[in-house]
Amino acid sequence: MTDLLPGAASADVVARYRVVHETRYKYNSMVTLSQQYLHLTPRSFACQQTESHLIWLDPVINDSNEGVDYFGNITRHVALTVPHDSLLVHAESTVSLRARYTLAQIAGTLSWESVRDMMGKEKSAATLEACRYLYASPHVALFPELEAYARESYVPGRPQLDAALDLTHRIFDDFEFDSKATDISTPLDQVLRGRRGVCQDFAQLMIGCLRSIGLPARYVSGYILTHPPEGKPRLIGADASHAWVSVFCPALGWVDFDPTNRCLVQHEHITLGWGRDFSDVTPMRGIVLGGGKQELDVQVTVTPLPLPGTA
Repeated sequence: MTDLLPGAASADVVARYRVVHETRYKYNSMVTLSQQYLHLTPRSFACQQTESHLIWLDPVINDSNEGVDYFGNITRHVALTVPHDSLLVHAESTVSLRARYTLAQIAGTLSWESVRDMMGKEKSAATLEACRYLYASPHVALFPELEAYARESYVPGRPQLDAALDLTHRIFDDFEFDSKATDISTPLDQVLRGRRGVCQDFAQLMIGCLRSIGLPARYVSGYILTHPPEGKPRLIGADASHAWVSVFCPALGWVDFDPTNRCLVQHEHITLGWGRDFSDVTPMRGIVLGGGKQELDVQVTVTPLPLPGTA
């Protein structure tokens, strides 16, 4: 698999973070059995190293199995058989980040048509791995309107990553962030028509645009460092899960773009994992027996840490 960016592994650490992700469920009746599937372990690759990680639950779990999914993400399956009317899942990680490609480094890549045509001809391990992100998936349908929107950026002969950056900017400019406009089941055509949504929607919209013209793109789940107002302290639990897009480039590997923040991903994004869309890397999903109605509260705190060798 092409997880590594050439030259990045030897780069110095440019940022370190501590991430605390807490998910709380409160039920209005007793749960007798709960089974949960977690994607809460940050992924290690050339641009990111997980220094430490732990997960604990309240009530204490009866059974826990760590694994690796189809896309290489670390997973954990947990089972609780003790009756409970609330559930807390606490994930805590320390990660270090290394330099990613800059805007200057992604300039002058192959035309997007060359990359598209390569997908059907090249048989290298990297290209074959990228092909799994070429097609429609549970949350990313492909339809003509997506292709039409994409082709405003992907004009004939344009360098692939230059077009990707332009599409990133256009989604930011054309769509409004609105946390009440969509939910996880909102179809992509509705997002395109309504021009409103959240980071998950904008990531899947960009992925749909790329796949609709024959280019592979994967969904990245993680976190982003937020900045408090000037003179104000960083608030505990004020951050949130985030999502962005990874674009396959034959010469460079995978290059990440964030349409929600109109940027090429650098050193303020912490990667949990990646897949075809949100459904492949949901931080937490599962089934419960009993419980009735439930209240959900998610709190994420991303705290910058000193770099190696500094106080």
